[in-house]
Amino acid sequence: MILDRFRIDGQVAIITGAGRGIGAGSALALAQCGADLVIASRTKGDLDEVATAVAATGRRAVSVVCDLMDLDEVASLAAVAAKEFGRIDVVVNNVGGTMPLPFLDTSTQFLEEAFHFNVTTAHALNLAAVPVMLETGGGSIINITSVMGHIAGRGFSAYGTAKAALAHYTRLVAKDLAPRIRVNAIAAGSTATSALAIVMTSPELKGMIEDMTPLHMIAEVEDITAGVVYLASPAGRFLTGKVLEIDGGTDVPAIDFQIPDL
Repeated sequence: MILDRFRIDGQVAIITGAGRGIGAGSALALAQCGADLVIASRTKGDLDEVATAVAATGRRAVSVVCDLMDLDEVASLAAVAAKEFGRIDVVVNNVGGTMPLPFLDTSTQFLEEAFHFNVTTAHALNLAAVPVMLETGGGSIINITSVMGHIAGRGFSAYGTAKAALAHYTRLVAKDLAPRIRVNAIAAGSTATSALAIVMTSPELKGMIEDMTPLHMIAEVEDITAGVVYLASPAGRFLTGKVLEIDGGTDVPAIDFQIPDL
């Protein structure tokens, strides 16, 4: 049965930024497909809710409250997975994000922080996780990037640059880790998470995004996490070094911040 190829029974996944949104959705989706989890974010209450939902599937989630900007804390997630479960099969580098800013307000420090949060944290976790993954044969790394990593719009110089770097990091590291570990990414379009809370409560803003997206809709979290399951499971075993664009066909920014000419 083709659906059997989406099962990852007995495997172990680490997910960063797992308290809400795509991270939380990825945790639940992978648990439904048979995985146990190490989930990490800043907020204990959010993680507790996710862990409860995972438990209802019959799987186990170990929650780690930490500052994911701290590279030592990010790297420690691999040790937690090794201690609690004895293996790592899947890593989902979901944590990231950066506020849009006009160019002259985008300081060098802001740009460096965007790169750190979106790229360096992923590298820190991968460095720690890969040796453990190799002990049990290999696995899959999935980096969550953005449509703004390959399209252009005003205000996105920090965010778009960081996400573009994460996408190309995916391609490069896939070469380093093949054939035992597959490395892919998902370039997500506008998705109904807490990051778009203001948009979702504003008919005008919501309508703008829908109009600017060829499929005239905003993604649900499950639209993105279905891709996570595909890339994590044997269903995606012939993909590495690829960026899966789940963006409703977006080729221009869905939000215009009305930043004027200099």
